[in-house]
Amino acid sequence: MPTLFTPLQTGNILLPNRIVMAPLTRVRAGSTHIPNDMMVDYYSQRASSGLIMTECTMVDVHACAFIGEGGIYSPAHVAGWKRVTDAVHAKGGRIFMQIWHPGRAAHSLLNDGEQPVSSSAKPIRNETTNTPQGARPYEIPRALRTNEIPRYVEMFRLAAQNAKQAGFDGVQIHGAHGYLIDNFLRDGVNARTDAYGGSVPNRARLLLEITDAAISVWGAGRVAVRISPLVPFNDMLDSQPETLVTYVAQELSRRTIAFLEIRHENHALPDEQSILQVARRQFQGVLMSNGSYTRESGESTVARGAADAIVYGRPYIANPDLVERFAKQVSLNEVNVDRLYGGGADGYSDYPTLIG
Repeated sequence: MPTLFTPLQTGNILLPNRIVMAPLTRVRAGSTHIPNDMMVDYYSQRASSGLIMTECTMVDVHACAFIGEGGIYSPAHVAGWKRVTDAVHAKGGRIFMQIWHPGRAAHSLLNDGEQPVSSSAKPIRNETTNTPQGARPYEIPRALRTNEIPRYVEMFRLAAQNAKQAGFDGVQIHGAHGYLIDNFLRDGVNARTDAYGGSVPNRARLLLEITDAAISVWGAGRVAVRISPLVPFNDMLDSQPETLVTYVAQELSRRTIAFLEIRHENHALPDEQSILQVARRQFQGVLMSNGSYTRESGESTVARGAADAIVYGRPYIANPDLVERFAKQVSLNEVNVDRLYGGGADGYSDYPTLIG
């Protein structure tokens, strides 16, 4: 019976444990989006994780949704991230880059006046986003033309290539949380009538084309995907999430990717459990689950085979030595909520560890 501390073969990577660090947007990269010394410290401190996944990382200069997330679209970004991967590997860690385009969750004030893009011209309702000019309502996005879509697939391919040059162990494609790929996946936003809209296979086409592009760079065993079929963040909804997950999981299983991550709001909710069960039945590879787990609930999930590894977010913010704390079953540091996003090292890379 596996535990959180049982090694796991994930595609071409052997994980020493099943405690995985979630992609966590902390916006410490500044206006250049180039990783800095703080980020080198932050990621390398967490090298004991079975696998680190980076914050969502911009695939294009006009793919910014926050002020200060990392980028991977130029040689300077490659060099900056190479410092991170070298530091993580020096401590025996493994690290995937999460590659990402925000879609309709972007804002023109963050992207040199470029209008946000999406599957359809439906804005995020009743929400604001932070811009250099303060909080602003989300804008109405521009629906991508069919003949534009290959250019966006190519953005992800180039990002995957740059991530490889930067020394990562693989990439995770961000298909969750109401960003560009999810704008196509879920029918609450996607109202298209072309080959990228309507049926589930059509709506999943962009995700699968991007996955195939990343596989062309890395091979399937170093490519992963994240989806969040029930998470309403960024004003998202799908009318038949189990049907969507069934198709996506089958197609990704056929491609033998490294792993599929299901992102929940709360793994204990009945609907979330049902979705995880669908993914478990349809995806034959490594399945990771992410959604407000504790050490105890993570152990239970892995032991009964509902998922192969547990992805922890908030606990990793304040506990760089989360693996060691779980092993010793000791208390966790509390998160400094005032320093979650932006700023300096305080509340980012200054949390105490059990040793020193």
